[in-house]
Formats: sequence, structure tokens, C-alpha cells
Amino acid sequence: MSALEKSPETEAAAATPLMTLDGVSQVFDTKAGPIRAVDNIDLSVNPGEVLCLVGESGSGKTTAARMAAGLARPTSGQVGFDGTDIWSMNRNDFGTFRRSVQYVHQDPYASLNPTRTILQTMIAPLLKHGVVKNKKAAVVRATELLTKVDLTPPETYLSKFPHQLSGGQRQRVAVARALTLDPKLIIADESTSMLDVSIRISVLAMLGRLRDDLGVGFLFITHDLAIAKYFGWHGKTAVMYLGRIVEFGPTPKIINAPTHPYTRALIDAIPEPDPDLTKTKGRESLRSLEIPSLAHLPSGCTFHPRCPLFEDGLCDGKVPELMEIRPGQSAACHVVARDGVPEKRPDEPGA
Repeated sequence: MSALEKSPETEAAAATPLMTLDGVSQVFDTKAGPIRAVDNIDLSVNPGEVLCLVGESGSGKTTAARMAAGLARPTSGQVGFDGTDIWSMNRNDFGTFRRSVQYVHQDPYASLNPTRTILQTMIAPLLKHGVVKNKKAAVVRATELLTKVDLTPPETYLSKFPHQLSGGQRQRVAVARALTLDPKLIIADESTSMLDVSIRISVLAMLGRLRDDLGVGFLFITHDLAIAKYFGWHGKTAVMYLGRIVEFGPTPKIINAPTHPYTRALIDAIPEPDPDLTKTKGRESLRSLEIPSLAHLPSGCTFHPRCPLFEDGLCDGKVPELMEIRPGQSAACHVVARDGVPEKRPDEPGA
């Protein structure tokens, strides 16, 4: 049984996942040859749950998110919503799915039409999809949603254009627009990475309140485990590296007790405000800081050229499977699966 599989008893007791990615892959044909951006991943998000998808740039997070949103069709595997493969849905059902899953992009300025006022941006989906009966009701609903995302008083924002707002205000508008169709799942793709730190925290707090108040599920994409810790503490985290899931489990376990060497390196890269506690060994423990090209992936475990636990003939020979290392926590590492998690990193004194 793989790490993400459940026993029949567990499956019967658990609710049907809202969103599932089952063996999903995405291969792009390029002049350099086929690029496997996402390679056979399994993920699921339950209603009202937060799943953080974490990894460096180029790890395949956004490609996975686009497939989850129905914006890109996978090369292989299935994307399920409420137990149905979205690519087998008829046109009406697919439309319902697309309204139920809303996407919040990284750059709020690029995702908002610069020629439309905030009011026009907000009421367009409400009127197009018949959520309200008329324009007057649409304006009322728009003001309610702006209030929900802490843009108050809402009347002061309705006549403004995106360029007249700050980055944090634009992102709040983008979130409010995503809420117009009462979604069941919001896919937030690096939605706070372009904001100042103080604004970032307030936007995350707002998203957290919406999650709790509205019961909306989140697929939260980020390169920063500190952000995943803040927003997804009560949810789950999947760590991606070069298109594959290399670690998966409850966020507290991933943050406090990572098992995969890549996750441990990401944790060590989190800035520490106390100089006496600053971690400096994480990067030194890596064999290389260079990320391999997707066009020329290493054999076996794709992390092996950088991995401090590398063993010749083992790590470069076979792709590791995602295996349960601790209860509820899985990793794809030959050495950790065999020996367990090392107490000390190889470069630490006494290791």
C-alpha cells in the first residue's frame, strides 16, 4: 500500500475528497525534447481543508494547480471533483466545476482588468452567471464581499481602478472577486509573495478568517515554508521537487520534524530573526546548490546530485516511492526509508 492510500475502513469513514489528483502527469513537448513538469502525483483536498503545496521555483507547483483548476488537461492521470473526473463531465457540469473552483493569481495587478473599475470587476461574474437578479442586487453583493475582505468602507473602492490601489488592496479585490460565485475551493498561487511582509500577514489573516467562516477549501501554493506554517498549520503540506511529491503529511509534522533531506534544507533556509539561533548548516550540507534541468533529469532520485545522504548505486539507480516514514507522514527517499530519519545532518559535529 502506498503512502497516500487508505484502508477500506478508513475510506468508508472519511468524507469524499473535494478535489483529487490521481496519478497526474503533465508533459510538454519542446525543442529540447519532452519536459515532464509534473510526474505522477497524488493529492487530495477535503472540504474546508488547507493543502499547502511547497517547493522551489520550477518544481511544478503552478502546473499542478492549473490542472486542479481545469485550466490545463493532464497528459495522464485523473483530476476529480466531488468524486467525478472533470474531463468526463458534460459542458454544464464542467461549468459548475469551474465556478466552484476559483483561482487567485500571484500578481493582482496583472489579474485585474486595468480598464474596469472595482465595481465593474465585481459585478461582471455576478450578472453573467445569474447569481443576482439585477445590477442593484449585484452592487449590494459587491459591497458585502469587499467588506468581507476588509476593504472598508467599500463605497470608497467601487469607483477606483486597479492602479489606484495598493498591492495588498488589489489582492483583496482579487479574493473578493473569487468569492462572487460562492466557490468550494480556492487555489491561491503564491498569492502573497509580491506583497510587503506586513501586508502579507494581514492578507493571510483575512484568508484564514474566510476559510473558517465560509468553509472554503484551499490549495495554497507557496515557495516559503514559513508561510505554509502560518496559513496551513491545521492542514496538510506536500513538498514538491522537480515535478514529484517528495514529502507529505500534516503541516506541524512537516515543519517540526521533516524527514526528507530536501524538506530539511527548505526548513534550514527559513530566516531566523535571532542571530544566535540562525541556521547556517542547511545550505552547506547540500552537495550542490544547482537545480537540475527538467530537460535532463538525473537518474533515480532527482534530488541525489544535491542530497547529503547520497549513496552511489542506490540513490541514482531507482526512483524512490512515497513511503510512510512515520504515522501519517511520508517521504520519497531510499536512505530514510531504509535507515529512518538521521538525528543529525552529516555536517554537524558528532554526526
